[in-house]
Order: sequence, then C-alpha cells, then structure tokens
Amino acid sequence: MDYKSIVFEIQDKYLSPYACKDSDSKGRARPLPSCPMRTEFQRDRDRIIHSKAFRRLKHKTQVFLSPEGDHYRTRLTHTLEVSQIARTIARCLRLNEDLAEAIALGHDLGHTPYGHAGERALGKFTHFRHNEQSLRMVDRIENDGVGMNLTFEVRDGILHHTGGTPASTLEGVVVAYADRIAYINHDIDDAIRGGVIAASDIPKELSEMFGDTHSKRISSMITDIITESYGKNCIAQTPAFEQGTNALRQFMFDNVYTSPLAKSEEKKAIKMIEYLYLYYVNHENELPAQFVYESDPIERRVCDYISTMSDQYAVRLFEELTVPHNWSKL
Repeated sequence: MDYKSIVFEIQDKYLSPYACKDSDSKGRARPLPSCPMRTEFQRDRDRIIHSKAFRRLKHKTQVFLSPEGDHYRTRLTHTLEVSQIARTIARCLRLNEDLAEAIALGHDLGHTPYGHAGERALGKFTHFRHNEQSLRMVDRIENDGVGMNLTFEVRDGILHHTGGTPASTLEGVVVAYADRIAYINHDIDDAIRGGVIAASDIPKELSEMFGDTHSKRISSMITDIITESYGKNCIAQTPAFEQGTNALRQFMFDNVYTSPLAKSEEKKAIKMIEYLYLYYVNHENELPAQFVYESDPIERRVCDYISTMSDQYAVRLFEELTVPHNWSKL
C-alpha cells in the first residue's frame, strides 16, 4: 500500500491554497528512490533528527555560557521550542506542518560553539553567518562530506530563517517568526532564572500587551500571527504586536544580551575560538581528514571544522593545544 497517497489526499482536501504541498516540491539535487510511507519533507525531518549535527546541539550554548543548572536552554532545546511553535502556527493556518517542522529542526545546525559569540569571533576573519553555515552543514559537511541531500524548500527555509530576505514558502516564513518568538521568550525565562533581570523589569506596557508569564507571552504572540495571517498569502503580526515584539527584543539587548552578568565569560570564549581559527589556518595538516579537500580555501574549511564543535569539544581542543601536558603522561 502506498501510504503517501493518503497524505497527499489529506493535503489536497485540507491544506490552504497558499501552503507548499509535498507534491509541489522542487525536489532534491540528487533524486532518491521513493519511500512508500513518508513524504519527502518527512524524510528531510528524519534525516535531520538522525544527523550528528542535530545531536551536537545539546552541547551548544544558547545565550548563557556554561550555565550552572539543568534548566537553562541549549541550542537543542531552543530548536525544539521553535519546532513546536512553528508546527502550532502552521497547523492553525493549514500550512504544511511537516515542512515547517523540518526547517525548524535544521535552522541552527551551523551554529558555532558558544553560539553568537563564536559567530562573531569567526566573523572577524572571514564572512560567517550561522544561517549560511546551517545550509552548508546540510549540503556539504554532514555525512562525511556528502551532505543530507534535502529538498529545495527545506534548504531555502534554513537559509532564510534570519536576515532580510524571506523564505520562498509560507512555512519558511513561519519558522522565522517562530525562531524570534522562541528565543525572546525563553531568554527572558532564563534571564529571570539566572538573576540577570526580574519579571518586574519588563516594561509595564509590554507585559500588558503580551501577558505577564512565559506561557501568556508565547500564546499571545502565536494567536496574533494566526489571526493576522489566516486565509492570506502572507505571514504577519498586527502592527501593534510587531512594534511590541521589537520593543521587547530591544529590552533584551539592553538588559540581557549585553549584560556583564550574562556575558561575563564571553570574551574568553571569543578569544578561544579566535585562537582555534588562527591555529588551524596555519596548521592545515592537522585538520581532520573530513576537512582536507581542495574545493574550498583553508579559511572556509577551518570554519567548517569549528562549526562542528560542541562547547566542550572546543574547550578540550583548546586545552590540548595550549596547556602543557604532564611529562609523565607523554
């Protein structure tokens, strides 16, 4: 039995005319034999979940560097929260939930160790953007250089989840909104937990607009997007909520993202990533075999290597290169 035909039938009857149906996909760079059970977007989701790059996200920083405690977000928990929000919005707007989920699960695969701190460190030497590196991760780095061979729509959504150019599908645009909703709200939650801010520090007008709890803020933002976008060939917030979201994001930049308490170790992380980059640019022969290829310059390949590191791996490698070993253990 071709179980996919049931999915296609459901999509034809249920999905919005503005949704990207699996049958409308532009396909893969390298065609694959058809799967009798899963659609192509479902296969992309599974490929991402089973990848090494996805598993590494559990050991990559979100905002707080090496936090003490089990309840702070990591890059993996952030990704799961984005996926949940994107799926909720996509379902209510009758968009392709599988496509939104696959994009969300893959959107941050290219992040460096220590998150945006590592991204800024590499950006001092070469062009490096985590969204572009996420696409490179699924196209070029994963599976020992073969890549995941994902569909065009998932790749497009990963690339355009941040920045000025929107994704070509509404599902991709949903993920971009879900990413912002997730990180603003869970960063508030983590900042309150870490004592960086108090709930009472959030401007009163924003608490009145979005709600005064983590759950209320997320629910109100999701509801606003669904209400404003339903039945339309666009994804948008109401003007009031868009302005309020920008104001809440600015509040976080002013009080959390640049806070000495939250970023007390960031300078060390940046210096460490800079050292690793310069070391391997000048010691190409010590790169792992996976990154010894001539199709790209050494600077690009070193960035590829560093982007595959977890926070802990980067620290261990830095210590191996800089800390003298005990003579008796040589």
